[in-house]
Amino acid sequence: MRRKDLGRALGMSIAVKKQEQTAAADATQIKSAIDAMTEVVRDKEEVMKMLFISFLARGHVLVEDVPGVGKTTISRCLAAVLGGDFSRIQLTSDLLPVDIVGGQVIENETKTIQFKSGPIFANVVLADELNRATPRTQSGLLEAMAERSVTVDGKTHHLPNPFMVIATQNPLEHHGVYPLPESQLDRFLLRLSVGYPGPEAEVSLIVGGAAELAHDKLSSLSPIWNEQQVQQMFHHVDRTNIHQDVADYIQSLVQATREHSEISTGVSTRGVLAFAAAVRARAFVEGRDYATPEDVRALFLPVCSHRITLNTAGANARMVADAILGEILSNASVPV
Repeated sequence: MRRKDLGRALGMSIAVKKQEQTAAADATQIKSAIDAMTEVVRDKEEVMKMLFISFLARGHVLVEDVPGVGKTTISRCLAAVLGGDFSRIQLTSDLLPVDIVGGQVIENETKTIQFKSGPIFANVVLADELNRATPRTQSGLLEAMAERSVTVDGKTHHLPNPFMVIATQNPLEHHGVYPLPESQLDRFLLRLSVGYPGPEAEVSLIVGGAAELAHDKLSSLSPIWNEQQVQQMFHHVDRTNIHQDVADYIQSLVQATREHSEISTGVSTRGVLAFAAAVRARAFVEGRDYATPEDVRALFLPVCSHRITLNTAGANARMVADAILGEILSNASVPV
């Protein structure tokens, strides 16, 4: 090998080694952040990991669960460790898009018209009970999520970077709600369920005084990254390698949703790209600079269950969708 080629190979080897070390160091920090968050909301490590995956993939999360299981507190925890601003929007039927994105107001002192930003202008936004808002308001919110900007009177206002929406809806309540169409559900990277805490964690909340304890611990959370480090993590996630075999595995699972007899509409191309982004982010969270089939298997249901349409819909549509996707996952051949 010529000296020039040897030097190039050595330089590439050093760069790869440095990237691996960076991924491992960031994974350690993420684990520390999750540990700190579990001091506030116990027994929810996997949910918090999924939130980090969505954040690093620059996606949004839809949480379907009953009220009172810690969704707001978990969202506040994420904003605290990221060092970002947090905003909570309580969606109601009389809420208008201007109440979310903001609008033009007259300043009392200067008597000039100025744009006043709405609660969507935060790093982590909790949109609580999204399906209580009218379709018009839902569309305004989801457009901001997709474009990461809002346009008011012909002028574009960019949302903060990073920006993430965690939307919630109660899957058991069907009165006075406006279900999200499939095209809007597709805007969410992951669909999650927080679930009840385990018996031991719930007993400790009873004994310790949950509200006061959680508030005190939440206020003690400090940012683990600054803005520059967060942008650097985004860059590293984008460079996480997906081998051809893993890419083929992702595509084969998605293709199976398009050909299944009980599914009328399979995962879209946008869904495939979102799937790949989530896989890269999970590999990064696990401290690797390459994706594995296990990353794909862990994310198949959270990424794809809300992106398919069944031939027959019913009250248990989500359970049926998860069962069908589980069947597809078990039947697919896993690359070695």
